[in-house]
Amino acid sequence: MASRILIVEDDRDLARNLADFLEIQDYVTEHAADGQTALGLLAAKEYDLVVLDLTLPGVDGISLCSHIRNQLRSKMPIVMLTAKDEINTKVSAFDIGADDYIVKPASLREIEARLRALIRRAGMAVDNAVMKVGDLSMDPGTMRIERAGVPITLPPGATKILALLMRRSPNVVHNEALQRELWGEERGESHALVVHMSTLRNAIDKPFDRQMLHTVRGFGYRITHEQSTL
Repeated sequence: MASRILIVEDDRDLARNLADFLEIQDYVTEHAADGQTALGLLAAKEYDLVVLDLTLPGVDGISLCSHIRNQLRSKMPIVMLTAKDEINTKVSAFDIGADDYIVKPASLREIEARLRALIRRAGMAVDNAVMKVGDLSMDPGTMRIERAGVPITLPPGATKILALLMRRSPNVVHNEALQRELWGEERGESHALVVHMSTLRNAIDKPFDRQMLHTVRGFGYRITHEQSTL
């Protein structure tokens, strides 16, 4: 599956040139010209990497980077692409959670090579990292799922959903992001997603005393070991 990249850049010509080059290399790209648009996309969709300009209308790049790390709790690679070359700015970007810092102007080939390296390393890390939320655990490498030491068997669709929900826990994952995880850009019908969620709920919640899968009506779902207030 092609890697999905969000480009957050208010220079539309630069963003278009970068997107065109990346798409020739078989990436899927989306563009946000301001920080607020980027926040909405990040809440609703899953990306493999985000490219951030520092100086943006509304929410700036540093604030967006902080949001990704602290609110979304996402470990996806973040690349700062900016004209600012000051050492203090670079330090601030890395301190807040950026993985790389590229100073404009930079060649498109160099940018793509650095993005590719980060996506590859992130994929290796995800494959090897056991995810845990409360007493629920999932090993992406072996696909072993347990709750309170009890093995759980899920069909492929529900397994994909569980992996996404656990990566984003305790945040809410939008229905659109869940549908994309299951069917890519060819979005399935909403009732099919409900069936998958029912299968998942019956497996990870029904046999146990405490509910972990919570529905956020009109938006999506979340997994948390804490009592949901949504």
